[in-house]
Amino acid sequence: MTTIHDPNVRGFASDNYSGIHPEVLSAIAAANDGHQVAYGEDDYTARLQQVMTGHFGDGVTAFPVFNGTGANVVGLQSMLPRWGAVIAAASAHINVDEGGAPERVAGIKLLTVPTTDGKLTPDLIDREAWGWGDEHRAQPLVVSITQSTELGTLYTADEIRAIADHAHARGMRLHMDGARISNAAAALDLPLRAFTRDAGVDVLSFGGTKNGAMLGEAIVVLDPAAADGLVFLRKLNMQLSSKMRFVSAQLVALLEGDLWLRNARHANAMAQRLRQGVESGLQDGSIRGVSFSQPTQANGVFAVLPAGVADRLRESFRFYDWDAARNEVRWMCSFDTTEADIDAFVAAIARETSAA
Repeated sequence: MTTIHDPNVRGFASDNYSGIHPEVLSAIAAANDGHQVAYGEDDYTARLQQVMTGHFGDGVTAFPVFNGTGANVVGLQSMLPRWGAVIAAASAHINVDEGGAPERVAGIKLLTVPTTDGKLTPDLIDREAWGWGDEHRAQPLVVSITQSTELGTLYTADEIRAIADHAHARGMRLHMDGARISNAAAALDLPLRAFTRDAGVDVLSFGGTKNGAMLGEAIVVLDPAAADGLVFLRKLNMQLSSKMRFVSAQLVALLEGDLWLRNARHANAMAQRLRQGVESGLQDGSIRGVSFSQPTQANGVFAVLPAGVADRLRESFRFYDWDAARNEVRWMCSFDTTEADIDAFVAAIARETSAA
């Protein structure tokens, strides 16, 4: 088959737009020869368990799944009885971007809390952490946080520990959506374990797709007492891959060495370059009317543009509105974003804002 897309087209809509990292692609090819036992009894999935143990410590178990929604839905479902509810930020992916899957597929009630920066705090959690024993209220039994958040912000390890302690003291468990956990680790300059297991996280959705994989995430059970029935729930929720070796091989390729960290550091650095380029343009007057709505802490830049500018920019560079009513947009950088991509985009922002 010949290439049917234009490989020169670049964008800032999502880190899902990027291709597969060549080392991951090589790992898929290397896993392809011969036969391996299906449904996770293969050598690559066994190796993944060892790799995850190296990052998170003894006693953890990784369950590879197809995608992030599957990881969140199955992971949360394993943490809750039928009457349980999850406290999450209103901006959380499980609330905004998963098509109602937690409610419709897993039967989970979401108790959402508005935040200014995508981050929960103990005080914000307490807005919904009540009503235990009340048969008329879904029981809040899990808190779910995202690292890095949907607004590109980061929890520190201390902030996560405070949330974990607060939740555990009230009989709740802590779940982390780690779709961009590698970007968080790179930005915090911490090992993965430092702000997950050591900080009190019980179950983690570990993301690979946004950091160079073709597809595939993993539910990582950090506290075996916090999850139940995952071996059955994964199949029940259509997240059990028959040829699991190809999902596991990608995660092994990312995590066995430092590829996960190299990719994430690069994406974060490109986001910083983009923000700094716009800030420089604002200072010298070549860019006009742009402001930033969130700090740039990982690989996303959130900005507010003059009216009409976003649509004109999208004629050359794809990206998404975040809040169209206030002209807020999101620009995401990937492992394969180049300095030339950033510089061309900054030049386009200068051109269109000057015209506006």
